[in-house]
Amino acid sequence: MSETPGWMRVGSEPAAARAIDTSVAHPARIWDYWLGGKDNFAADRDTGDQILAAIPAMVDNARADRAFLGRAVRYLAVEEGVRQFLDIGTGIPAAGNTHEVAREVAPGARVVYVDNDPVVLTHARALLAGGDDVTTDYIDADLREPEHMLAGAARTLDFGSPVAVMLLGVLEFVPDAEQARSIITQVMEAVPGGSFLVVSHSTNEVHREAMEEAARLWNEGGSTPLTLRDAAGLRDLFGGLEPVEPGVVSCTLWHPDEAEVGTVAPVAQYCGVGRKP
Repeated sequence: MSETPGWMRVGSEPAAARAIDTSVAHPARIWDYWLGGKDNFAADRDTGDQILAAIPAMVDNARADRAFLGRAVRYLAVEEGVRQFLDIGTGIPAAGNTHEVAREVAPGARVVYVDNDPVVLTHARALLAGGDDVTTDYIDADLREPEHMLAGAARTLDFGSPVAVMLLGVLEFVPDAEQARSIITQVMEAVPGGSFLVVSHSTNEVHREAMEEAARLWNEGGSTPLTLRDAAGLRDLFGGLEPVEPGVVSCTLWHPDEAEVGTVAPVAQYCGVGRKP
């Protein structure tokens, strides 16, 4: 049986008490490997290499997803004045995290990371120790227990002011669409109007055959089962929210940098941003 990802474990055992299983590939560590990081193990690299053999562009997907995170945080901070970010399923230890981007454009911002994995916890401790230009907290919580997650976030975030809720590369590990919508609904009900939902998600609408083969290899590699969704499925997750232009698109096409306009190609990683009225 494949290992359940840290941020989806149910139970009271804290991440600090769980051993890191290096024999089973882990989504965050595979992503870290594709991004050129060093916080991964042989099982992660083996699965990552098998997937890259089927679709070398997965590296482009990973980089595009991380670049989207940066552009979304900058857009929300600079254009919308958002100063609070709730990053669920953080992607730590990958580079270019939310608090690092916020530090550049929104000194004084508050960032709360949510995950439930010992690898993430180790790196979270290190980032929490540095700097006072951005207030950062980490919550060891389960994605499927929004009440616990929100209670912990309330220690740092003011739910009377807008919050950007970030679910990047996370919801593909929630195979049931109703459960994914329920999680989003509960979290967005807790934040005020003017808050935003930021989502990225793997898709099979770009490089269909290769992505379906990549998903098969991912699932067989002992990692958490991956579900691919199309643009319509991703738009459904934004129900009741006002889409921020250009809506649900490939990560490379969401507010590309000026020098990239007209030159970037779609990747098999969709994204979108929605505003709560």
